[in-house]
Amino acid sequence: MSTLAGKTLFITGASRGIGLAIAKRAAADGANIAIAAKTSAPNPKLPGTIHTAAAEVEAAGGHALALQCDIREEEQVYAAVAATVDAFGGIDILVNNASAIWLKGTIDTPMKRFDLMQQVNARGTFLCSQACLPHLLKAANPHILSLSPPLNLEPKWWGPHTGYTLAKMGMSLVTLGLAEEFGSQGVAINALWPRTVIATDAINMIPGVTPEQCRKPEIVADAAHAILVRPSDGFSGHFLIDDDVLFAAGVTNFEQYAVKPGEHLLPDLFLTESQLARHPR
Repeated sequence: MSTLAGKTLFITGASRGIGLAIAKRAAADGANIAIAAKTSAPNPKLPGTIHTAAAEVEAAGGHALALQCDIREEEQVYAAVAATVDAFGGIDILVNNASAIWLKGTIDTPMKRFDLMQQVNARGTFLCSQACLPHLLKAANPHILSLSPPLNLEPKWWGPHTGYTLAKMGMSLVTLGLAEEFGSQGVAINALWPRTVIATDAINMIPGVTPEQCRKPEIVADAAHAILVRPSDGFSGHFLIDDDVLFAAGVTNFEQYAVKPGEHLLPDLFLTESQLARHPR
């Protein structure tokens, strides 16, 4: 399979950034996209709503369903999943993209922020997977793809921001567990992470980072597409890196994804030196 035409994707946090880029890439194939995100009204601090995202998906060639959904709320998640099934007849793919970030140490992390990260990242991934799995198990080529890093217990990734690292590794641990539980039933359950920092609104949370040092969200979207068109049977439990995926698919020109071609790119969090060195950037 090389296309997502006719497939239904439930994407969390798809009103902007990487989630929206994944939605638009799938839409270019003619996919159905359920945009499950909180933002339904314009926010002066953050561009994009579920409605503007839906318009972009439709313009890209897909069919969109805008769903206001806080993935911390069980009833909202199950209602959004039911609405997706009612609209499109089922769910083929879940993309756990929604995430909360707070890159500060323990003393400077309010418990409200800590709780938000755990509820959105790890718990939200578990809840959305739980709600979608009954439908995925009926699908012809089901996938769950979570935007979370390879598991890493190196202390240097924990000390500076234990709360955030715990939340992101929580997503990865949920991925690991679900892959073991459901991989044998034909559901591909994997994680995807960028090698470099991606130019989204999240970089405002990282001191000293400018867009020129980043790649565009489209690199993650293209990698996600390459994963999601693969046969699901026997393809589970992998922690994948965006340009590794694209390199394996025959892509050699990564400058096309740079915000500023030729500029030094900042490596993303949580990757080991060997992971960073695998391919020329």
